[in-house]
Amino acid sequence: MKVWKFAAAGVVSLWLIGLALSARPAAQQPQMPAPGPGAKAGTFFKNVTSSTLKDLSVDDFIGAMGVMADSLGVDCSDCHPGAGSDRVDWVIDPARKKMARNMAEMVAVINKTNFGGAQKVSCWTCHHGRITPATSIALDNLYDTPNSELDDLVTPAPGAPSADSVFDKYIQAIGGAQRVNSLKSWVATGKSVGYEALGGDAVFTMYANSPNQKSTLITYKDHPERGTSAWVFDGTRAWIKTPRALLAKYETVGFELDGMRFEAQLNFPGSLKTALNNWRVGQDRSIGDKDYTVLQGTGPRGFLATLYFDKSTNLLFRMVRYGLSPIGRVLVQTDYGNYKDVGGIKFPFEWKFLWMDGRWTAQISDIKTNGAVDATKFNEPQ
Repeated sequence: MKVWKFAAAGVVSLWLIGLALSARPAAQQPQMPAPGPGAKAGTFFKNVTSSTLKDLSVDDFIGAMGVMADSLGVDCSDCHPGAGSDRVDWVIDPARKKMARNMAEMVAVINKTNFGGAQKVSCWTCHHGRITPATSIALDNLYDTPNSELDDLVTPAPGAPSADSVFDKYIQAIGGAQRVNSLKSWVATGKSVGYEALGGDAVFTMYANSPNQKSTLITYKDHPERGTSAWVFDGTRAWIKTPRALLAKYETVGFELDGMRFEAQLNFPGSLKTALNNWRVGQDRSIGDKDYTVLQGTGPRGFLATLYFDKSTNLLFRMVRYGLSPIGRVLVQTDYGNYKDVGGIKFPFEWKFLWMDGRWTAQISDIKTNGAVDATKFNEPQ
């Protein structure tokens, strides 16, 4: 159950766990020191021995654990006894953890042997949220709603508009190139609401500085003991700080760094055409009762980002970014809604964040543009 997973989880809890744990009075799991520059999972964490996982950066390893947990529909404590408490044992090797290690090796062999190393098979391919993969289809499902799963990779659709024209329509929809290109900074304030209100409401603040600096802060004004959670990209480096999580703060150096960089660039749409390479427009996709133009770009080392534009308004509705791991892609999704005009530019006043281990919503009450933003807002959080 998702609520349990990110309320009591351990190492896979990349973001929200710091907020969730801080809301409980019970004894929490002991924190680990921040990993050093370039630290690998196999040396920073004890007993990470899988050949495909041990050489990952710490942030990429955390993402891979999220892939494994979500693919099997389990939480951290299913492999790590006591995860989320002060009795956690990360090193012990129960049978399920040994099996997971074997499966990670198996996935690598299948992809290498049959697909030239391309990631065609992942944990999700077989498990689909079950510990034991199903071997037969339920016939009721066969004749019910069509399978809604989508390909990660978007291929160009015959007759689709050009990527440039999709971007141009988006720029025009939010205010036009002149206004958009004049945007140099903005600050959004409001509140964040955790999934099913877990942890209570918090003060939400986002700072953005052109061309690609971004800082997101979540603070519980009435509960200073919870600390401030922060996600900061200074234009080159990025950090995640989640007090009371297993890792209270660490620098991202893997695909999470690529993702945070792209999200910072997304805040200034005038430069989106050059933010990634090989932009391509695929077949339209439907979400609910609306159709969306789908545009995907490729970044360094196989990083992907897919953008969904509402065909009726040309406004950006969804961003999904994908980082690679040896056992499946690590997804982060943001949905944008309730667009309002601020100084001639339309901004979304509702942001819904979803990732491998949780989700929460930011409800914006005020946005100020082109004011001076204190440069220290983009420094490494303390």
